[in-house]
Amino acid sequence: MPLNDANDDSDKSKGKYVAIVVCWFLGIGCLFSWNSMLTIEDYYVALFPKYHPSRVLTLVYQPFAVGTISILTYNEAKVNTRRRNLFGYSLFFVATLLILVLDLATSGKGGIGTFIGICVISGAFGIADGHVQGGMVGDLSFMHPELIQSFLAGLAASGAITSSLRLITKAAFENSQDGLRKGAILFFVVCTCFLLFCVFLYAFVYPKLPIIRYYRSKAASEGCKTVSADLAAGGILTSDFEKQAEENPQPCQPQSNKELYLKNIDYAIDIFLVYALTLSIFPGFLSEDTGSHSLGEWYALVLITIYNVCDLIGRYLPLLNWVKMESRKGLMTVTFSRFLLVPAFYFTAKYGDQGWMILLTSILGLSNGYLTVCILTTAPKGYKGPEQNALGNMLVMFLLGGIFAGVTLDWLWLIGKGW
Repeated sequence: MPLNDANDDSDKSKGKYVAIVVCWFLGIGCLFSWNSMLTIEDYYVALFPKYHPSRVLTLVYQPFAVGTISILTYNEAKVNTRRRNLFGYSLFFVATLLILVLDLATSGKGGIGTFIGICVISGAFGIADGHVQGGMVGDLSFMHPELIQSFLAGLAASGAITSSLRLITKAAFENSQDGLRKGAILFFVVCTCFLLFCVFLYAFVYPKLPIIRYYRSKAASEGCKTVSADLAAGGILTSDFEKQAEENPQPCQPQSNKELYLKNIDYAIDIFLVYALTLSIFPGFLSEDTGSHSLGEWYALVLITIYNVCDLIGRYLPLLNWVKMESRKGLMTVTFSRFLLVPAFYFTAKYGDQGWMILLTSILGLSNGYLTVCILTTAPKGYKGPEQNALGNMLVMFLLGGIFAGVTLDWLWLIGKGW
């Protein structure tokens, strides 16, 4: 692509719909492994009944995710985005394959050794997530808003797809011997194949899409150095952009991470609190603390599926302009109002029936998906490419920090119940 094509507005929409689909698939790949592990919690609860796997695995995952994204966010301006994302997707693939290998090697037997191995793989998922989620959101933050919305919808779709597949596999193997294990193995075979597909999709298809090439060229002309490898993969020479940056320096220095944080602190707090609240309830509370109802052993799976489907629906609602919320005060108000769900879930689990629990779970999912897209598409506006990339990484860091806080707070539901 010639240099002057970088400013050709006609390239903004070329291949947009293909890019939307590709971003959706890449979003699914970002959390497909982790959601698969969460969704087969019934298998792990049966395999490790004394270790609280629905809580422990999440608690192991998060420090690695938060630590990785914190380091990468601090060094964001120097990080090769292509290498970062390829490493993340590749690690997801390898770690998912290792779950299969571990289960087959141990013949599906429990024990502390197997559980430790699964915890190690959970930590690897956290490292991969810290690479991919921050890298992709940062990259898409300086592109068309529909691309980041599609990626975020893909994150939720991974949960909805894995939950649906789990219901199907559970029903298919319900009456067979060792049915839980057979369903889990089938689950991770599908997941492993899909993640290999995502590695090739990001490596060979994504960087060559016209709309992706356009926005990366624009970011490079604004001084963004993290996209050079991606531009080269898309067939664009970066030497022209470097020369242009030297000849036409930006009128002002890019804002530092501290300045970006101070100007967007409300968005950072919002996304942190959204996920702190959500993960204090999902999946641990929904898996272990909702009591026994007529759905029996299907109850927790149904609740998790409903949450994931509603989360996915919530991420598409902002596509309706009259529904999307961009008011900073409005987003803060809705974020804090969600904490009313805590006493609502407590009293419903204690006194209510499964209908009310399903309703509350639907509200939790819808509000989580809706606020995620509203915050992450509204915040990175009015900045140059390098600043939008940095802000996107920063917000994902707070998102993962909120998840870590949430899974820690989730243990409070166990107070007074004994271990």
